[in-house]
Amino acid sequence: MKYVLSSAQMKACDAYTIQTMMLPSMVLMERAALAVVQEIKKECWDHGRILVVCGAGNNGGDGFAIARLLMLEGYILQVWFVGNEGSLTEDASLQKKILEQYGGKICRNASPAEYTLVIDALFGIGLSREVTGGYADVIKKIRESGVPVIAVDMPSGISADTGQVRGTALPADATVTFAFEKLGQILYPGTEYCGKLSVADIGITDHGLQNFHGWPEGCGPDMEKTGDEKILENTVFSYGSSDLARLPERKKNANKGTCGKVGLIGGRKDMAGALILAARAAFRSGCGLVRLLSDQENRCILQTAVPEAIFSSWQEEERLQEMFAWADVIGIGPGLGTSDEAVMLLKTVLEEWNGPCVIDADGLNILAGHMDWLKSTKAQVLVTPHPGEMARLLGSSVPQILVKLLDTARRFAGEYGCVCVLKDARTTVSDGRHQYLNQSGNDGMAAGGSGDVLTGILASLLAQGMEPFEAGCLGVYLHGCAGDAARDRVGRRSMLAGDIVAGLEEVLRSR
Repeated sequence: MKYVLSSAQMKACDAYTIQTMMLPSMVLMERAALAVVQEIKKECWDHGRILVVCGAGNNGGDGFAIARLLMLEGYILQVWFVGNEGSLTEDASLQKKILEQYGGKICRNASPAEYTLVIDALFGIGLSREVTGGYADVIKKIRESGVPVIAVDMPSGISADTGQVRGTALPADATVTFAFEKLGQILYPGTEYCGKLSVADIGITDHGLQNFHGWPEGCGPDMEKTGDEKILENTVFSYGSSDLARLPERKKNANKGTCGKVGLIGGRKDMAGALILAARAAFRSGCGLVRLLSDQENRCILQTAVPEAIFSSWQEEERLQEMFAWADVIGIGPGLGTSDEAVMLLKTVLEEWNGPCVIDADGLNILAGHMDWLKSTKAQVLVTPHPGEMARLLGSSVPQILVKLLDTARRFAGEYGCVCVLKDARTTVSDGRHQYLNQSGNDGMAAGGSGDVLTGILASLLAQGMEPFEAGCLGVYLHGCAGDAARDRVGRRSMLAGDIVAGLEEVLRSR
């Protein structure tokens, strides 16, 4: 598990390191500069002529320090200061003076095309407004030069909080960020501007964060928080390969009944495929039994495609009640349709089921017209909307959802007392207090049925005993890992949802 910070959170950690850990800010700046220099030397960049572009903030201070270190090692370079002398921060001003004391020359204009490498130290994570005027002109000149760019902490023009372009932005071939990844480096489109992203240890640890957090179980004691404490309480986290160890333990003496029983409801007439994918994914994710409740017309199809599953027809009375008595978790929505019969199925589930429940696809389309059901249910609900479905749930628009992806999921989960898995290229999961941002997966997963596979995975993990928020985070990560395995096997363009199910086999083979 790793943290992904906003600009305010990073500044709070920086302040904690300086004030509480008593590590001077100039030491941090020097270590940041050393990290960038090491990256420049490590990669096969053309070091013939280097242009270091510095702003007036602390990011510019990093740039002045980088220029000095490179100059002392014999590199040929020029420093281009963009900004006002009167706006220099204390540390940036000191670094500029140190550079000049060592004989460094600083110009106020330059032609980027004359250089072989540009170091972008204009704004860093501190950008809080649109880039216009002279700054925009500088970025334009560098972009038009076609010279490779290394960004210091953050590509200039990208919001560190949202990944959005603030007027104009400078794409980097590589970005060296400090201590933690930033939200804007993971979210789109910012991630595409970062190039190769590396995180450098400069002495800022997670001590400040750990004082207020214990992810993913909780945020510590509930109390009124102010200042940095308030800033840090909504910290986002992400998973890596080691987090697959969080999968539920499978005991040596397990049987099909103890590994979890998944009930899946969906598949109107001629729409059995979604339920097939969900059922196969549930089994491949480790549950012991799956029961399908679908249209009678799908009996032969489902029993042939998933012979391991139990089939029931929703046209038969009492079958839904039998599922309630039998299942550990209910998943409803894949291929369900929005008929009156489908509406009654979802209504009954939310009125009478009091266990974990995953709502996806048509279940969400129905829910959009009955949001009061979500507030009154006793079920522990996990919803899995993509931006279009979320826009319908909120009466909003897709662009509005995409710009505030994290905030939307957190607010929705908090208002409706559920776990929200808001699916996108960077899926986020929130229970209203904690927030996960996923980094596994790839664009090959943008294929019909991928969401149905996720529904099966989530239901399976819930049936195996995971709490809804934990299941949401790990399920999304596992889904992405399976997609990455499928990409490696069949390629991004050729991937089908069924390949993601097969990818589960590869990811979980040794688990």
